[in-house]
Amino acid sequence: MSHAPLILALETSCDETSAAVLRGERDVLGHVILSQDVHRLYGGVVPELASRAHLRVITDVVDGALAEAGVGIDQIDVFGVTAGPGLIGALLVGVAWAKGAAYAARRPLVAVHHMEAHLFAVNVENEDARPPFVALLVSGGHTMLLWVPEWGRYELLGETRDDAAGEAFDKVAKILGLGYPGGPVIQRVAAEGDPAAHPFPRPLLHGGQRPGDADYYDFSFSGLKTAVLNRVRELEAQGRLEEEVPSLAASFQAAVVDVLVAKTMRAVEATGCRRVVLGGGVAASRALRAALAEGLGEGGELYYPSARLATDNAAMIVRAALFHYRRGETAGLDLTARADLPFPGLVGR
Repeated sequence: MSHAPLILALETSCDETSAAVLRGERDVLGHVILSQDVHRLYGGVVPELASRAHLRVITDVVDGALAEAGVGIDQIDVFGVTAGPGLIGALLVGVAWAKGAAYAARRPLVAVHHMEAHLFAVNVENEDARPPFVALLVSGGHTMLLWVPEWGRYELLGETRDDAAGEAFDKVAKILGLGYPGGPVIQRVAAEGDPAAHPFPRPLLHGGQRPGDADYYDFSFSGLKTAVLNRVRELEAQGRLEEEVPSLAASFQAAVVDVLVAKTMRAVEATGCRRVVLGGGVAASRALRAALAEGLGEGGELYYPSARLATDNAAMIVRAALFHYRRGETAGLDLTARADLPFPGLVGR
């Protein structure tokens, strides 16, 4: 086709049902995100409820994105969809819908990796957010540190060995009785607290580490979560917990940010590249963004998505779909979802 393809993509990997229509690299014509508030009742995402919610609304969400774009589904040139990783039942809803639409319209289908799409989220809004760059992907399910010399080539420097950063925020928020999701509420409560009040550990971060050490770039947040839990129990026994919640939140947040920033700056030093792209839901953290900007200093470049594109959304999926479509990487109708879908183009571990 001579014109830039009109692409419709779906995102249903967790608890957001989203659809977006894209023409070119940054012209998002329509974009709808519908979040599932029911999970707040349970302090975390319930997979079965997520799947059922996607089934109920996916057609309405697609119709909304098409209406906003001012196009009909018969005008779509390419269909894209998140094929993984994520909750398998939720993923299957989007994959089945996209496969059916591509088959009915006789149009190409492109499978997208959810975490790779988080790298493209920033590029949707800013063309300067392009390789080469160091990438820190921090979400509820993943924490990854990457070297990205070009789109499609990703060197894994470090990743979490247990809880992801976003998962740790959710669990600590639950421990502190603050609700779900954890990141935004901890950020809000932490603003009233003292980040130095409780000296929580900085896991896998110490001065004796050297490049080449197995833990030099890796992350671990499970022990930090346990340290918060133990401190909470101590304060409960002393009858001081309620008054200390803001400082507990601030101290926990400071510990996570210190580790994320220190590891990222190690990657910046090793690669000699002072351009950093931040992606994933935790990219919305003002404390993390400020600390990274300070670490990079004058002449450094920090790119992060808007709040709307930091969380799961179809705009990033449709941008990644365009990249793979241009490379001729389309999927057949035998495409299925994978909760553990391998990161495409990933090397190094």
